[in-house]
Amino acid sequence: MTDPIDDRDEAAAALERVFRAAGPYLDGLTDRPVRDAKAEDLLLGHLGGPLPETGDGTLAGVEELLRIATEAATGTSGPRFFHLVVGGATPAAMAGDWITSLVDQAAGLHVASPLAARAETTVLAWLKDLFGIPASYGGVLTPSATLAHVTGLACARTWWAGQHGVDVAADGLSGLPAMPVLTSGLVHPSTRKALQILGCGRDTLRTFSRDDTGRLDLPVLAEALAELGGAPAVLVGNLGDVYSGDSDPLDALADLAERHNAWLHVDGAFGLFAALSPRTAHFARGVERAHSITADGHKWLNVPYESGFSFVRDREFLARAFGGWGVSYLPEADGAEVDYNTLGPESSRRARALPIWATLRAYGRDGYRAMVERHLDAAAHLGRLLDASDDFELLAPVRLSIVCFRYRPPGVPDDRLDDLNTRLGEAVLRDGRFFVGTAAYRGAKVLRCALVNWRTTDADVEALLPVLREVGRQLTE
Repeated sequence: MTDPIDDRDEAAAALERVFRAAGPYLDGLTDRPVRDAKAEDLLLGHLGGPLPETGDGTLAGVEELLRIATEAATGTSGPRFFHLVVGGATPAAMAGDWITSLVDQAAGLHVASPLAARAETTVLAWLKDLFGIPASYGGVLTPSATLAHVTGLACARTWWAGQHGVDVAADGLSGLPAMPVLTSGLVHPSTRKALQILGCGRDTLRTFSRDDTGRLDLPVLAEALAELGGAPAVLVGNLGDVYSGDSDPLDALADLAERHNAWLHVDGAFGLFAALSPRTAHFARGVERAHSITADGHKWLNVPYESGFSFVRDREFLARAFGGWGVSYLPEADGAEVDYNTLGPESSRRARALPIWATLRAYGRDGYRAMVERHLDAAAHLGRLLDASDDFELLAPVRLSIVCFRYRPPGVPDDRLDDLNTRLGEAVLRDGRFFVGTAAYRGAKVLRCALVNWRTTDADVEALLPVLREVGRQLTE
């Protein structure tokens, strides 16, 4: 096989082969190990080797990839992947993603795909409605929360430089002072990474914490803003800490932003979904007053990687931060249509709106509220099981869907707990029945679960502690 055109009649057959493999793979996600180290050792080496001079053809190549992927893939889309903060893909979102690959749209320019542009406009409106963000906000879909941060903070940088009389998109940062960025100890590294990408410096960010959990010291932050004497600054509010689920007081931060000439940027990577439930909506109160808001779709929205979104109160800042680079062969949209590649960091973009459209159309506000509340219930249930045990210790109140705890069997001295929990975290990943992450929290090595997969139920969290005990006993015997 030397030319893809010689194999063009095999496209439908290849897709049919993937379709036939999909059912058994998806049906097995609940019962199969989240990670199968033996399958990895056996199969991943088959991905390597030299570049073929003569290809095997479509069907043979697809068969080989299916054989490797369905056996050696980590079950991140299953109900017992509690590591990081990873959702999955709802049935509708997965089908929407297949449609995205099928039609393969160039989604940046309206003229190239009115379908992709109109779908993005629609889902941005639906997401604003879902989260209680004013309809007047501008928005754009991004590949991740990090790129959503880049988008929102680029708009903040454009505003801030404009306060100094500089068009930063045209002239850059030369001659400007450092942009003051202030936040709490709950800040996520993706915010620092965005500042690094934007040339503002990841370590220029100042944090104000009142205790070792990272909670915001609001009076000291207010004093720091006052000391700027009205000079423009950027505040970052954090909605949903990845260790404890805690959040900054967004309403209070919005008050400070109004009082001290500051831009309020909110990181709602997964915590923005707190707005969906009356039980947790208070965490998100004030987000509708922010100047920019970011969140991840491949977390609690449960759409496939890669998906994020950024909303900006003054939509003109999106165009000022990312537009103005057009060339003659890229025709610009006119009238009410939108070229989304002028509103965010990507020029070449896939139609990631289609899976979002499919899942929101399929389940609506009520379906997503039910899913979020099921995860809130499961996290609270796990917290109660930990509290009732004599060999585990809950280290933070369960606020959203994050559970932070450690293994503390009787008789193990305190000075050995960090090492034990580190080894337990490694052993659980090797065991593969669950994926549970480790982290450092309040000076201790901890285990943490993030429950955001649409398949996860109380039964999954009830099965966790027996597995941890079994693996833990092997480490202490």
